[in-house]
Amino acid sequence: MRRIKVFFSCVAWPLLVAAVFALLFRSLYEQNGVVDLPLAWILIGIPFGIRQVGLWLLPKHRDLSGTLGVFALSILLGGVIGGFVLVYRVGSGLVRTVIGM
Repeated sequence: MRRIKVFFSCVAWPLLVAAVFALLFRSLYEQNGVVDLPLAWILIGIPFGIRQVGLWLLPKHRDLSGTLGVFALSILLGGVIGGFVLVYRVGSGLVRTVIGM
């Protein structure tokens, strides 16, 4: 029973969230039937990495353009980091499911 709980919480749930974001952003990263993989990686990884970057980059004492620039940089870095976090979570979840920890 524990393996099923670990599988659903560590593998199925993150893959479901990634699939929803892939469907939501499909029109952005697919043009003329060609998929832009780096953009897809960033857009799908946003919900997994934005929490880590949100604590690093805080716009303080900046004007509007500086704040928007820091915000855009946070989203880009969050997407890149989030792609790696997604791969790590799914991989560690599969290992924990197979080993039975």
